Amino acid sequence: MHLSREIPVNASQSALLYVDVQNYNASPDGGGYKDQGLTPQEADGKYEYFFKRLDDVAIPNMQRLQRGCREKGIEVLYTVIESLTKDGRDRSLDYKISGFNVPRGSRDARVIDAIKPHGDEIVFPKTSSSVFISTNIHYILGNLGVKYLIICGLLTDQCISSTVRDACDLGYLVTLITDACATYTQVRHETSIDHIKGYCRRQKTKEFLAELAI
Repeated sequence: MHLSREIPVNASQSALLYVDVQNYNASPDGGGYKDQGLTPQEADGKYEYFFKRLDDVAIPNMQRLQRGCREKGIEVLYTVIESLTKDGRDRSLDYKISGFNVPRGSRDARVIDAIKPHGDEIVFPKTSSSVFISTNIHYILGNLGVKYLIICGLLTDQCISSTVRDACDLGYLVTLITDACATYTQVRHETSIDHIKGYCRRQKTKEFLAELAI
């Protein structure tokens, strides 16, 4: 039996996972920028590359992936940084040190409108870099019969990287959609994509959707 990561997904055993594409960090008026004392205009200026990549590349590709996967009956799932409490006392030590607190039920905790969940699509609130650490997603994916995990979202070199590596170690065949991810600089994005090649196969949106259409 030949083992490889370069295997086309089986739609009936697949899930598309969006990582942390939420108001907190994907909108200039999100809490992640307010916490830095930035107005939406200042945030847009300071993180010009990031928001331009989101608007011009990553979000349009996320929308294409969402449509394509829904049409094929592939589960569409989401993670959001969100505490189980208002004051964030349940957060990981790392999140407390980093100052991340997205209160339960807040606007910051919602997936952005451009890719908002439909119907009963599942959203996992998390308080760690990898969704596999602070949620029951592995259990849920098992119940759903998922073996192929398609991942995209934010940030390429942080939560995306952590999630891909954990998914790989837990036995999923991972496809990372590289042009549906973003981080704060092009160098950070490209370096992370290069470093993660041993854990997943890397595809662009166009080639993945072409594969789905076969």
